[in-house]
Amino acid sequence: MRTRPGPLQWTAYAFGRPLPASMREWVRNDLIGDHAVLRHMIRSQIPFLPLYAAFLLLPGPIWLRLSTAGLGVMLSLFFSVAYMAHNRARRLEKNGLPGDLENDRVKQRRAAEQVAYEKWRSTLTPQ
Repeated sequence: MRTRPGPLQWTAYAFGRPLPASMREWVRNDLIGDHAVLRHMIRSQIPFLPLYAAFLLLPGPIWLRLSTAGLGVMLSLFFSVAYMAHNRARRLEKNGLPGDLENDRVKQRRAAEQVAYEKWRSTLTPQ
């Protein structure tokens, strides 16, 4: 059994298809591991590559075609970031994992912030 997707499987995964159950740990790491945001940004651009190529084939000066493609990249990245949490939860669920999984470092940082907040808050209330 493979534990990492091949190029065709990864491309299908980038377009939203689930991977086999044997690759769940890879999916988990891909979606909540270190550098998951960067991987999400790269993966989100794959479905738009044909559109960017079409922008470059439009008639007109090259600066206009590059500007059109650049605007497309900026818009797709903006929406990719805006809906990242929703997309991550959806991908996790499609691959048989709980949608509320988080990175362990994020959980620890959030718990430390909660403890610091409670400590700070306890100094404000009269005893």
